[in-house]
Parts: sequence; C-alpha cells; structure tokens
Amino acid sequence: MGAFSPAEIPAKLNIAEYFLDRPAKEHPDRAAILGEPAPITYGELAELTNRAGNALRRVGCQPGDRVLIVLPDSAEFVAAFFGAAKIGAIAVPVNSFVGGGDFAYYLTDSGARVAVVHADTLREFAAGAASARVEYVFVVGEAGTGAHHSCAPPKVINWTAALQAESNELAGCATLASDAAFFLYTSGSGGRPKAAVHEHKDMLVTSRGFAQGVLGLRAEDRTFSVSKLFFAYGLGNGMYFPFSVGAGTILHPERPRAERVIEVIRQYRPTAFFAVPTLYAALLREADAGNRADFSSVRLAVSAGEALPVEIFERFQRVFGVEILDGIGSTEMLHMFIANRPGRARAGTCGTEVPGYEARIVDEAGGAMERAAIGNLLVKSGSAMRGYWNQPELTARAKFGEWMVTGDKFIRDLDGFYHYCGRADDMMKVAGMWVSPGEVENALLGHADVAEAAVVGWSRADGLTRPVAFVVLRDGCAGGAELEQALREHVRARLEHYKCPQEIHFRAELPKTATGKIQRFKLRTGIIELLE
Repeated sequence: MGAFSPAEIPAKLNIAEYFLDRPAKEHPDRAAILGEPAPITYGELAELTNRAGNALRRVGCQPGDRVLIVLPDSAEFVAAFFGAAKIGAIAVPVNSFVGGGDFAYYLTDSGARVAVVHADTLREFAAGAASARVEYVFVVGEAGTGAHHSCAPPKVINWTAALQAESNELAGCATLASDAAFFLYTSGSGGRPKAAVHEHKDMLVTSRGFAQGVLGLRAEDRTFSVSKLFFAYGLGNGMYFPFSVGAGTILHPERPRAERVIEVIRQYRPTAFFAVPTLYAALLREADAGNRADFSSVRLAVSAGEALPVEIFERFQRVFGVEILDGIGSTEMLHMFIANRPGRARAGTCGTEVPGYEARIVDEAGGAMERAAIGNLLVKSGSAMRGYWNQPELTARAKFGEWMVTGDKFIRDLDGFYHYCGRADDMMKVAGMWVSPGEVENALLGHADVAEAAVVGWSRADGLTRPVAFVVLRDGCAGGAELEQALREHVRARLEHYKCPQEIHFRAELPKTATGKIQRFKLRTGIIELLE
C-alpha cells in the first residue's frame, strides 16, 4: 500500500475524527486500549474525548490555542490530545518525567493557557507554572482538587468531575488538513528542545507510508511501544498507528524498565513491538540473567532513536527468533522516513525509503554525491513539519528548499540501503578521514564484556581529533587498565588503526534522553571534567 498523494488528502481534515471517531463508528465495542491500567473500547474512548473537548471549550479554549499535556501514557492522554485537536486547538504533549524548570520552559515557549496534568506531577509542574501564564490546569488523579494552593494563580480543575459534567457529544471544528494540530518537542539530545509544528495531514502521511506501507499493520494487531506517547516515535506506535487500522494498543505509563516490559509482553502478548536499541540490549541482558521475554506473539519488532548495532540485531534474532526492523525518523518528519522491511532486514542498515518519502545524500554545498560516500542526508515528504514554533532562523537552517536537513551523516550502498554514520556534529575527522562513532561503538559491543558503548571525538591542545570511548560493562565485569587494553586490541583487530579509541572510560551508565538516545554532548563535557 502506497503513501497518500497530495490529491488523496482531503482539504478539510480533523485528526480526532479520522483516527478516533471513524473507528468508533465502525466498531465501537472493539478494544482501543488493552491496558494499562484498564481496557477501554473505541466507543468509550471517543465519548471520553468528546467530554474532554467540551471541557476545554468551557474554559475558553479556542482554535489555535495551545493545550499543554503532561500525562503518562493513558486513555486520559489520548482524550486530552484528540479532544484539543477536535475543537481546533493545538495539543502540546511533553515529557511528564522532567522537573519544574523544564515545565516552565514548555509553558513559556508554547504559550499554553491551559494544561492537563497528572496529580503525581503536579508539585513539579506547579514550580514551573509559577513563572508562566497558564490560566487553567486540569488535574488527572485523586489529588486533583487538593493541590490548588501550590499551583496558584492558575485555576485548578478536577479532570474527572469536569468531564462528568460535560456532554459526550461534540461537533468537531472544521479544520483544514494544513491547519496546525499539535506540537512535538525534540528530545533534546543536542541541547534545548524545540517545538516542531505539525499539521492535521501529517499523521495520515506517516500512517499510510510506514504503519501500513512498510509494517502492514491490521485490525487484529496489538501494538506495544516502549517509547512514550509524548515523543514522535511513541505517538505513532502507541496511538494513531493502531487507531488508523482499528487495532488495539497496549499502554504502559511507567518508566521503561526491562523487567516490567517483559511482564507486559507476557500479560498482553503484543504482535507489534516498538523500542530503542538500549532497550533491546537490556532485554538481552535480562535473558542472560534467566529472565527471558516471551516474543512468541510478536510478528514485528521495530527499532529507532539510534542506529541498531549489528551485534544486537544478530543476538536478538538468535535468542528470540525475531528480526528487528531498524529505521530512522525524526520529530521534524513526525516518524520513520527510511526503514527495513519485514523478512528483508539487513543488519547494520536503516533500510530504504518509506513509501511517500524521498531521500538523498549531498555534500556540504548541497550537491549530489556518489554512492558509498559519506554525506549529509536530506529528506522530503508531506509529513514534514511546518517549522519550529517561533524560531524562524532555526526553521530556515533546517530546510534546503523543499528538503528537510536531517543533520545526519549517511552512506547509501550500491543496493540502495542507507547506512547511518552519525549526527553531523558527532562525526570525527581523524587523520583526514571521516570516522563514524557508530562503527567504533559496534566494534566495542562485539566484546563479550561490553553492554553499552558511546564514542565521541575530542581535540586536544595539538588540534588533532581522537576517538574517546565511554563503556558500560556487563554485570559482573570489572574495568581497569588490563580490560581497557584488551578493548583497544579488540577494536584494532576489526577496524583501521586510526578508528581505535585513544582513551576508554568505564561508566555505570550513559547519559540518555527519555527516548533512549545517547547525549554525546554531555559526554564531551565529561571529557573536559576528566581533564581538569
């Protein structure tokens, strides 16, 4: 199934009506959310969404107003998101695990007047709200009405009571496909998050191109996304992808821990599983320790966020009998634009273009490059963001005509498969030649004692750049000079000598974003601290 052509996208479109009202009318008694904590049907979820939209309207929410959503993965998250979209407002889901300073930033940057917040997060949220202009805060959870003193001056409203007082009928706003529908903040792997503005049509493009065109999702599927709904990757996997075909989703509101993920898989038996490389590595470590996940129900396993190391791909297939479909997407493009196909996954690559997407590799001046040469990846599709909210200069730098500048370095091989080399600002030029951190990291991961690895470039006083590695060891392994030397020899036996790390530092953990991306800029800062 191909992607939507521009002619197939209706001029008037509202994502709440397409992704929720449509399946609710076709099969109202089918489970939309299987867990957690409780199942809910499409009909029930559509009614909850209508009540949420009416409650937002009652506090004066108008088309174009931003609604900040600070909720764990839940039916309430879905209702708040689609409730805002249905009345023409703009849903702004953000990371619910952050602190008060981050909430202050999200509120100030988005200009949201209304927020929907979970009671467990209210104390942290209140600290940020004190310096923002938010007027109304709907609080989900039993502590809703009891915490208003710490959240003044906004008016605190109990979510459950407010929705009970509203009608379960709601006429949607006559939004255009090109109207702004939601903001998604970048994960902050390189610094301060930016809000990518997405339109109603964008979800149709990604659903048709990746969910249906690549994965072939169907109504009987049960999706389980370890990545949360407040990120672009999780929002598709855990919400609108399954809803696009009338399938069920398994929501997991807690922080992703491998042992709990294993329990959820055993209980709900997903058919489509979505995670990041660090979680796949954690599942392998659990299996080594005797806590083996049951992947017998899973027909699709997808990875994104960081390039999937060959070692993890091969070990996972040996241990669980499931191939992992690696791909690459971005918040700016909403979801995957390059991906491997079921049954044809090629280890060490991100696959080929998703239907409806074009990609090309260019040099620094934007000129086309020969295959098998490292260059900058550009991508084009109807799901591309309108721009960064209130940041025209950054928006201009992110675009090259009709193309989006991904900021990634890639190689396209002779078979048309794309190989991720690293972020443009993470690539190293050593001895006059490009070195991909991923290539060195994969070599380190091939050593039996290494659980995780990250490599960055560091220029010393002589101006020459050298690779520096940060390594997390498997349980029971101890670092030291002897192992450091053994790891160097291990890498040197597999890669050119100039790619071998000059220094290896052992760490208990690597700094990551909530999506599992390694924050290499923090590791570079760590090198400075080590040298001081």
